[in-house]
Amino acid sequence: MRFPTSKGAPLSPQRRRNRKVVVICLAVFFGMVGAAYASIPLYRAFCQVTGFDGTVSRAKAAPTTVLDKTVTVRFDANVNGLPWDFTAEQTAQKVQLGETKLAFFKVVNNSDQPVTARAVFNVVPEQAGSYFKKLQCFCFSDQTIGAHQTVEMPVLYFVDPKYAQDFETKTAKEITLSYTFYPAADAPKAGPKG
Repeated sequence: MRFPTSKGAPLSPQRRRNRKVVVICLAVFFGMVGAAYASIPLYRAFCQVTGFDGTVSRAKAAPTTVLDKTVTVRFDANVNGLPWDFTAEQTAQKVQLGETKLAFFKVVNNSDQPVTARAVFNVVPEQAGSYFKKLQCFCFSDQTIGAHQTVEMPVLYFVDPKYAQDFETKTAKEITLSYTFYPAADAPKAGPKG
């Protein structure tokens, strides 16, 4: 078999096929790398929109309808790898569907230096995630607490009235909102932040 020696000469059919295979392999490789990097933000966006895995979404405004049906919202507070005491100032609240409620959490930094942390959150049962909405929350950004400082942190939230129409949630009488504070550099990237 004879190969062309000059640059302007046409490629043989075998070399064209080989180049085509190389180009396809490179395209698949770079497509897979791109998909791997995009999967985390896409998964986070999917969870925020659908409430999948108990992910709570951020609301821009409270609903205009408040139903007579109530649920009990319980609060859970945890820390992971921090010298903090983190507690909910109320263990539970009765909430009418569509009613805006305010809950408070308290953080005490027991260390001799400021500490920056991020709160990661979810709700149980997971099906309630798409109906539990926050208007304001300390979990939307990193929190820096000074040495030996005590801070009260509010959460303004509501449970969407559509909660009463979903066959998976309409009989659920309780929702647990759970927070875990992590050092900011180690915090899992879960839940909506803005």
